[in-house]
Amino acid sequence: MDAVDRLRFVKILFPNLYQSTAFGLTGLVTIDMLSKIQDEAGSQPVDIVFLDTLYHFQETLDLVDRVKAKYPNNRIHTYRPDGASSAAEFEERYGARLYETAPELYDWIAKVEPQQRSYADLGVAAVLTGRRRSQGGERDQIAFVEVDEERGGIIKINPLVDWTFARVKAYIDEHDVPYNALLDRGYKSVGDWHSTSPVDAAEDERAGRWRGQTKTECGIHNKQSRYAQFLQAQQQKDDDEKAKLTAALEKVEKEQRNQQPAPLQVV
Repeated sequence: MDAVDRLRFVKILFPNLYQSTAFGLTGLVTIDMLSKIQDEAGSQPVDIVFLDTLYHFQETLDLVDRVKAKYPNNRIHTYRPDGASSAAEFEERYGARLYETAPELYDWIAKVEPQQRSYADLGVAAVLTGRRRSQGGERDQIAFVEVDEERGGIIKINPLVDWTFARVKAYIDEHDVPYNALLDRGYKSVGDWHSTSPVDAAEDERAGRWRGQTKTECGIHNKQSRYAQFLQAQQQKDDDEKAKLTAALEKVEKEQRNQQPAPLQVV
C-alpha cells in the first residue's frame, strides 16, 4: 500500500483524524497528498495541529503562511504555551533560557502540555505524524499505525514511515510543495532555533537537533519525561487525598444522622 492509499484508508477508518506537524518535509508531503485526495473525492479536509513553541525560526513561521495560501481548505489550529503569546511573555512567566536550565520542564511547557490541550479541546482520536524510520534514533522501528497508551490511547499514523529523506525531497520538488527556506542552508530537520543546527552531507537527517546532547526527541512522541511522570503522580496524589476527604466527610455525616434523637411520639 503506497502512502496515498494509506491516507485514503485512515481517513475512512479513523474518526476525528487530525495531522500534527511543525511543517517539516514529511508533514508537507502529507498535506499535499491529502489535498489531492480531497480534490479527487470531495472529502473533508484533515485539520492540522501546529504547536507554536514561541521559539520557532522566522523561516518556519513564514512557511506556515505559505502553506495557508497554497492549501486554503486546511484549517490550522495553533497552540502555544499556557499563558504566553511571545517569547518575552514565556520568559517572564517561566524564566529565561528555560530550554537550557530545565530542558524537560521546557519540553513539557512548550510542547507536551499544548499538545495534550489541543487533543482534549479538539477531541482528537487519531493523528497523522511525520515520523519515518530513516530518521533513525528512536524512530528506526516505528510501525505504520501505533497506539499511544501513555497519552490516552491516541492512534498515531505514520503514513510515510518507510520513505527516505531523498524520496521525500524528490516529491517536494516534483509537486512544487512549499518548504522551509532553511533546508537550502543545510537544515534537514527544523525545530526550535535554540536546539537546531545545519548538518553535513554525511550526517544523519536529525543530527542537527540537540547537537551535543543525548536526547533525540522533544517529548511529544517518546515516553513521558520525569517531569510529566511527576505531574501525573501529583495528580494521582491529589485525587487520592480528595477521595479520602470525601469518604471521611460521608462517614461523619452518617454518624451524625445516627446520633440524632428519635422524634417524640404523641400518644
